Amino acid sequence: MTEKGTADENTIFVGSKPPMSYVLAVVTQFNGGTNQVQIKARGRAISRAVDTAEIVRNRFVTDSKIKDIVIGTEAITNEEGRTSNVSSIEIILVTK
Repeated sequence: MTEKGTADENTIFVGSKPPMSYVLAVVTQFNGGTNQVQIKARGRAISRAVDTAEIVRNRFVTDSKIKDIVIGTEAITNEEGRTSNVSSIEIILVTK
């Protein structure tokens, strides 16, 4: 399997659901045998992504660690053609 294919399968995109929905998705990935999961979010969902990573680390997969955190800005074009900048975060969790 290609590295990009693996990354797509192990990526959780955080949106407007409660954090526990995403915690379940991350824990399911780890229980499925993967040792690295990416949690990605933009805008207001960033705080939910951080909550998800912390809940996973402290309660469910206590041997997991944060490998890397990548922050950035993405340009989003809306329906009217206006471009706005939106903050983004990517948290990479790994287990031993």
